[in-house]
Amino acid sequence: MRIATYNVNGVNGRLANLAAWLMAEKPDIVCLQELKAPQEKFPLQALGYEAIWYGQKSWNGVAILVRGQKPAEIRRALPGGKDDPHSRYIEARVGKLTVACLYLPNGNPAPGPKFAYKLAWFDRLAAHAQDLLDHGGDVVLAGDFNVMPTDLDVYAPERWRDDALFRPEVRTAFHDLVSQGWTDAIRTLYPQERIYTFWKYFRNAFARDAGLRIDHFLLSPSLAKRLRDGGVDRDVRAQPKASDHAPVWIELADKPKRAKPKIAKKKTAKTSKR
Repeated sequence: MRIATYNVNGVNGRLANLAAWLMAEKPDIVCLQELKAPQEKFPLQALGYEAIWYGQKSWNGVAILVRGQKPAEIRRALPGGKDDPHSRYIEARVGKLTVACLYLPNGNPAPGPKFAYKLAWFDRLAAHAQDLLDHGGDVVLAGDFNVMPTDLDVYAPERWRDDALFRPEVRTAFHDLVSQGWTDAIRTLYPQERIYTFWKYFRNAFARDAGLRIDHFLLSPSLAKRLRDGGVDRDVRAQPKASDHAPVWIELADKPKRAKPKIAKKKTAKTSKR
């Protein structure tokens, strides 16, 4: 099973890019963020996938796409946000798998109200994530977390110390979330490699590979045992009118991997189709 997450930065404006990538890669499950489209303007038929989505005019928006079956929606907002108008979370069952697609707030400028909102949203996510773990089963949290967990996840750490994506409060929140028992899939596959999923449009950032790793997969313990592969489809970011994010993907075995003796081996992040 291949699962992907992709911040499309405007689903209708990037529809040609999205459709071409879906046709080429054919992921089984796709989590999309930053749809920037109201609920009635999501281009479901054009995508060729069964889908559920939570739209919002001009901003935010998340969706879960599945090949071959309709995802069964569980919720379309994080618990604890009664007065939160942002469409940033949607959760569904796909077979025996629980898929949560999220778009965590940016939080800039920091400090300030937007940063406080980000930290509060992180608290709500952590509380719900713990509930998901407590119930057991296979769960994946996928999406744009708007956080670089370590210095290895940003091209120039010294330039980002005061940014809301890299401030210590945010990195601590992410590490506390992972420490509940989640596995950071991409970092587990490539523990020492600089891997980026986002490049700004400015200052030739993509060509210079001045990127950030802010799109993540967190896997529950049972699901982590099935992790087989993963990577970033950087070529999609190089296309005309591309999103500033690239699709990120993981592959899961049908059954947990058998334990094997550990052998030291250098691994290079995959950045193409397979």
